[in-house]
Amino acid sequence: MSKKIVLTGGGTAGHVTPNMALIPGLKDMGFDIKYIGSYDGIEKKLIEEMDVSYQGISSGKLRRYFSAKNFTDPFRVIKGYGEAKKIIKNYKPDVLFSKGGFVSVPVILAAKKYKVPIIIHESDMTPGLANKISIPYAHTVCHNFPETAKYLPEGKSLLTGSPIRQELKQGDKLAGLNLCGFSANKPIIMVIGGSLGAVAVNEAVRSSLDELLKTYQIVHLCGKGKTDDSLNNRSGYKQFEYIKAELKDLFAMSDIILSRAGANAICEIVALRKPSILIPLSAKASRGDQILNADSFKHQGFSEVIREEDMTSEILISAIHSVYGNRQKYIDAIDNAGTTDAVKTILNLIQELTKGDSH
Repeated sequence: MSKKIVLTGGGTAGHVTPNMALIPGLKDMGFDIKYIGSYDGIEKKLIEEMDVSYQGISSGKLRRYFSAKNFTDPFRVIKGYGEAKKIIKNYKPDVLFSKGGFVSVPVILAAKKYKVPIIIHESDMTPGLANKISIPYAHTVCHNFPETAKYLPEGKSLLTGSPIRQELKQGDKLAGLNLCGFSANKPIIMVIGGSLGAVAVNEAVRSSLDELLKTYQIVHLCGKGKTDDSLNNRSGYKQFEYIKAELKDLFAMSDIILSRAGANAICEIVALRKPSILIPLSAKASRGDQILNADSFKHQGFSEVIREEDMTSEILISAIHSVYGNRQKYIDAIDNAGTTDAVKTILNLIQELTKGDSH
């Protein structure tokens, strides 16, 4: 009888892509896979496209700040817990793998109730609120940064790195150039604002275009509804809201990357050996995890960092020239770091946990 696994995580692409990276390997190992996410989060479309059974549950957000929704969301979470219990009771999984996000909390509590072993993955330097609530119930907490171990219970932490979708490594540079209408003899910058887009990054890039396009070509992933029609016919500049299948080709053709500092995005950049400039979300707009992520990568010599509040056209242009000019230095630092194969490490852990356990 095939082993069964429940995957959960959602809210932003960063809570889904590591799960997506594990799915091909889990299928090869003969696992039956069920994904539990929110009714209509970004994860639903991404997972259903991978031909995996998906069930949505009610989910609410746990906020550290005042909002009227703080009064209604607890009821959504309680409803989600009831729905998750029903799914887990009927499905009887051998193991649960959670990538975090608020939808994962009721799923983890339900798995705990039915004594399903739980593996959690924490991508950021310090655990987010959803994972903080969930960690006591976990068998193992996989993490991305060496520094995270000190925030985790003794004996539970496993440094794995972040699972990267293998297809990202199979990009075709020529296909990327054709998609953007770019030439092969002028350097290329890729700008990634995250799945929700980054207004500050978009504005800084657009206000620097005249200067940057003298030297570089720019492919700009701006986020949903954030393209600027007035720039559509600019030679050497190509914008997209979001790119899925062709992302690997855009990575293959790019010389340097300008990105937000979400953990999964930056781990993909490093796995592909691309020098980068990171612009973390400011502490005002987040819990500050992107700042810690970016500082760790700068410390390891993989990236340069610009604080959002410090960003001007001049600073951005100068950082781009500097990173492009010294690009080999960053590539060498990445090569010397000897990063682990997160997908393999996590799949081995899942196999260990489900060994000899069968219904």
